[in-house]
Amino acid sequence: MPPQPARNGDVSFWYADIGGLPPHRPPLEGDTTADVCIVGAGYTGLWAAYYLKQADPALNVLVVEQEFAGFGASGRNGGWLTGGFAWSHERYLAGSSEAGVRAMVTAMNGTVDEVIRVAGAEGIDADILRTDELMVATNPAQLARMQAEVAHRQGWGEQGRVWAIGADEARVRVNIPGVLGGMVVGNVARVQPAKLVQGLARAVERLGVTIAEGTRVTAIAPGRVTTDRGIVTAGVVLRATEGFTARLPGAERDWLPLNSAQIVTEPLPAETWARIGWQGHEILGDFANAYCYCQRTREGRIAVGGRGVPYRMGSQIDDRGQADAVTIARLTAVLHRHFPAARDVGLAHAWCGVLAVPRDWCATVGFDPATGLGWAGGYVGVGVSTTNLAGRTLADLALRRETGLTALPWVNHRVRRWEPEPLRWLGVTGMYALLNAADRREAARRGLPSRLGRLGNWLTGR
Repeated sequence: MPPQPARNGDVSFWYADIGGLPPHRPPLEGDTTADVCIVGAGYTGLWAAYYLKQADPALNVLVVEQEFAGFGASGRNGGWLTGGFAWSHERYLAGSSEAGVRAMVTAMNGTVDEVIRVAGAEGIDADILRTDELMVATNPAQLARMQAEVAHRQGWGEQGRVWAIGADEARVRVNIPGVLGGMVVGNVARVQPAKLVQGLARAVERLGVTIAEGTRVTAIAPGRVTTDRGIVTAGVVLRATEGFTARLPGAERDWLPLNSAQIVTEPLPAETWARIGWQGHEILGDFANAYCYCQRTREGRIAVGGRGVPYRMGSQIDDRGQADAVTIARLTAVLHRHFPAARDVGLAHAWCGVLAVPRDWCATVGFDPATGLGWAGGYVGVGVSTTNLAGRTLADLALRRETGLTALPWVNHRVRRWEPEPLRWLGVTGMYALLNAADRREAARRGLPSRLGRLGNWLTGR
């Protein structure tokens, strides 16, 4: 039996790290009005509120949240602040231009500096550490994918921040068994997610934004947000619900809530770190088809994340972050494979959460001036930096400004809805079965990338 974590769920380890879940702010107290009502107090909603008040301090901005600020992916993610472009350049190109897509790549790359700037200005201590991203390849198929990814990203304007390294240099950085090479992405940062979202919530409150927690939204319409605590009348309504969007009536098929999970170890002793290396504290992943993502935390733990049970029938959401035993075992196997020196270190916590996946796996920001309704999300797991750009863009759109951000190709990018059940479940379950089978085949045969991986991605439009 693999080791079991001391804690499971409780939203995430990141809250345990800061002493537990935060006290709830008061809920909405009956009907009210606002200039802007934002649904969802995660990174997207809070960044939008922040930039709206920066642009116009007189605006009456209200954020309504069913649980507490940072309950969702904003308080559970892997802490990767990357500024990376993780979607299909070609799909955005179909509705834009090459210059437009390149402008979006540049804008995304700039989010790391912007988040760090605001954190400094607002006194947000989120364990932010500038470092590199290191994605390793441990078999020939992964190495081929790595080389293709480096060439692709450099071709779209990231020549200065994305490059390949060989096995020896990768091993010097982090001593992962069997490493053949790696992709390095510069100008990224490691963060403590819960500290960042809690600090951002306090920052927007200082600007005069009201956050009503414990307030469940039951309907969104032009000029009107209906909740279980009263009705909000507002000229602008922005939806920032990401993986929880499927809970809104009529939105069950808009974005698929894909599950991701993590485990974190107890702090490693110095002699174990001496065997592993990782002195640069890079945010770390691999080029497996069913990839992982890791970080070395502030106090010397290893956090490992990846897909476990990827999707629950009917777009269901997890139970306050509790991860299933199969997922914990899979992540533990990844931990032991990449960091065998940590095999005897105990697991402190396991948790999971959902992220939003559009049908074409491309993030979007949208606004309809006629109705005053806006939205942002579908980040497909790279929301820590993307939410900042989304919040700035939503603010410009809500204020009816025409800026470089509002002209980016993800603005009002529309895709078709997901299929009804059970087709959604069959598609996503089939995709991950194929990705896992591809990884097993690539590890055994040590040849070119398996066609099963491409088939798995094609199955759900990835």
